[in-house]
Amino acid sequence: MAALRLFSKVAPKEDLVVKGARVLDPAEGVDGVLDVRVDKGVIAEVGTVLQANGHRVVEAGGLLLAPAFVDTHVHLRVPGREDEETIESGTRAAAAGGFCAILAMPNTDPVVDSAAVLGALVEDAREQAEVPVGFLAAISKGQEGTELTEMAELADEGAAGFSDDGRPVSSPGLMRRALQYASVTGRRLALHCEEPSLSRGGHMHEGAVSAELGFGGYPSVAESLMVERDLALAAYEGQPLHLLHLSARESVAALRAALADGVLATGEVTPHHLCLTDEAVRSLDSNVKMNPPLRSDEDRSALIAGLIDGTITAIATDHAPHARHEKEVPFEAAPFGVTGLETAFPALYTHLVEPGLVPLETIVERMSSGPAHAYGLEAPRITVGAPANLVLLDTAASWKVVEQQFRSRSANSWLLAQTLHGQVRMTVAAGRVVHEA
Repeated sequence: MAALRLFSKVAPKEDLVVKGARVLDPAEGVDGVLDVRVDKGVIAEVGTVLQANGHRVVEAGGLLLAPAFVDTHVHLRVPGREDEETIESGTRAAAAGGFCAILAMPNTDPVVDSAAVLGALVEDAREQAEVPVGFLAAISKGQEGTELTEMAELADEGAAGFSDDGRPVSSPGLMRRALQYASVTGRRLALHCEEPSLSRGGHMHEGAVSAELGFGGYPSVAESLMVERDLALAAYEGQPLHLLHLSARESVAALRAALADGVLATGEVTPHHLCLTDEAVRSLDSNVKMNPPLRSDEDRSALIAGLIDGTITAIATDHAPHARHEKEVPFEAAPFGVTGLETAFPALYTHLVEPGLVPLETIVERMSSGPAHAYGLEAPRITVGAPANLVLLDTAASWKVVEQQFRSRSANSWLLAQTLHGQVRMTVAAGRVVHEA
């Protein structure tokens, strides 16, 4: 079984001391005003009044130092749509958002379903990636849902997991075999749960707002039915799986029940599903069109409750860049998907933490160790001997989201023109500073 690997360009490691920040690492039980010293990219000391010893000193009084974030659901659009995103631009965007590692989805052109395609991506990442990046390979060849990929070969080549994200694995028999074969590789399946015969023709959540606007509805049962099926198969096979971008309260309830029964499952939720409801679609802004769609206030409340009680252990952006001409069309003609790498923490801080809906500690943990554990990655930690994966945050800062600020090649953000609170001042990934505001 090949070890799980992430890939980035090689660069010198840092010697620095971050002084006087509030250091918050919920997983390690750390919360206090402390100094953190990094020697050659490794955390060497955590304490008070540390000596610089010739290191670069970062004065961080009034700022928050936390484990850097891990985004396990990113679309880098390579190969095939380099006009929308590249490994270089996407990882720069990730660094600006406070992320020290990301995983990229395989629904590209061509699909990442062979060792040749995956190998080329790995080589590109070694030359271009600002933060370590891993690549998921497809579950089925061409993501057509009829024949499994060569999972063992792909794992040996560096696949971090397997997903047909963007499409569900409709065949229960193929899904069962995928669980069996994935177990041999030690990699997790990451599942896009959607019953196409129920969602077909839907442009937004099926409910009162879709009826008023006259848009085709995408009912929540189209998601939850497949969530329940896949959890049942995972329980039968005794194998783990990861549920992508949950949006419906019934899905949260199904995951909670499965976990209580001992099923080896994890689930994620996006910032946009935590912050918005289908009421946002009244704007007719195509930047609030995504799959799964924004749902009701009851669904949003269930997602928040699931995040707080630990049913949902990961926040992931589902960063989905699109070219301007694709989104600047009537709502029904626009593709699904929004960007999110550069705005995830500020959006969550503004819409959830400041109103008192979710504790800051929960957001930090669900953006760092939670997603890392879902895939078996080493979780960022602020403890002596750990690689320096750190994010320095200014929670008092206010800033307006404008297109010109984005490092991403695409600007299809649901937050354009909004004022957010909380800003990433510095990101340290794999022992090197990759972003400074």
